[in-house]
Amino acid sequence: MKILSKLIITHMIWHQKEVMVSALAEQGRICQLHIFHEKEKRILGNIYIGKVQNIVKNIHAAFIEIADGISCYYSMDEKSEIFFTNPKKDKTMKIGDEVLVQVSKEGIKTKLPCVSGNLNFTGRYLVLTSQRKELGFSGKLKKEEKKRIREILEDHLPKQAGVIVRTNCRDADASDILRELKQLQNQYEDVLKRASTRVCFSLLKENIPDSIQVLQSTYTKNLEEIITDDKAVFQQVQSYLQCYETQEVPVRFYEDSLLPLAKLYSLETAVSEAAQERVWLKSGGFLVIQQTEAFVCIDVNTGKFSGKKEIQETFRKINLEAAREIAWQLRLRNLSGIILIDFINLEKEEDKKELLQTLQVYLKQDPVKGTVVDMTPLNIVEVTRKKVRKSLLEELKALEK
Repeated sequence: MKILSKLIITHMIWHQKEVMVSALAEQGRICQLHIFHEKEKRILGNIYIGKVQNIVKNIHAAFIEIADGISCYYSMDEKSEIFFTNPKKDKTMKIGDEVLVQVSKEGIKTKLPCVSGNLNFTGRYLVLTSQRKELGFSGKLKKEEKKRIREILEDHLPKQAGVIVRTNCRDADASDILRELKQLQNQYEDVLKRASTRVCFSLLKENIPDSIQVLQSTYTKNLEEIITDDKAVFQQVQSYLQCYETQEVPVRFYEDSLLPLAKLYSLETAVSEAAQERVWLKSGGFLVIQQTEAFVCIDVNTGKFSGKKEIQETFRKINLEAAREIAWQLRLRNLSGIILIDFINLEKEEDKKELLQTLQVYLKQDPVKGTVVDMTPLNIVEVTRKKVRKSLLEELKALEK
């Protein structure tokens, strides 16, 4: 069944600061939130000429400065071939080398931002990668969809780069796919050309505006409409969609001075609730979600549940309801990395298997990849979710400073 959604981009006041918020609404609920402090400069996705500050062999890492005072972590285990902008006799990285890198992860808590030598150029349908010289596909594409797209691309794939096919590509025309591939190739070639003539710390490619990043990461075929009350955002979104010569997603400019857009969709309430540790379930049970430095811990409790069936059936029902809500909360709060879930203990092996399978089904509805790893002997379920951006809670804490 196709689940339609609405993308809302607006402003609201949080802790006496005006912030931009984007929210994706599905089935009458907010399922995805991003908070942007417009005065804060984001570096995720930016491509720089950086300088190697230090190499720490025992942790297989280098520290690369991309701008005055901004140091980033680079893993020496990365297979990417580094593009050196300073003349070198060999390809061995040394202190003082000037290298072409892209910010692959934002600084999170006490961790530095991460950079990579694998440059990514992201479009609506495709991602061009400088190092992974092969054709890859989104895990959400079906076998027949992959076959169709492979046939379109196979005679046009670049030799000097790889291509990853995004979920949005499933409904795209061949001409649109090939036109975007050419655009991404041109961007890549332009960066390489300018890298050979620019000085250290030069910003060679800046990521697109936050509002367009959100749209780019949203599966547009499920979008019922995009709503904003910001004229600049309205124009950015319209221009972005016109680049693809499509009117498939209506863009509406909201004008109502009596009822602001944030109030209409209760965004302040949604953000406030997403910052709370406790989440109540319809059955009367509840979750406790705690974000630590190393991992996310989620505890499932029976709470006010008053089921009249045998106790194991009661536990089974609460756990299955909790699995759906946990997947929703991970997406809403943008919780990533290692996630440990303490479900209510189940005795039957078939019930445990059903729980893990159900959780994985709900995780697949999330555009960010999440995987159920296993259930430990202590009945703790291990989940991983791809980590790129800061969590919603970290975004909110940054605004309070």
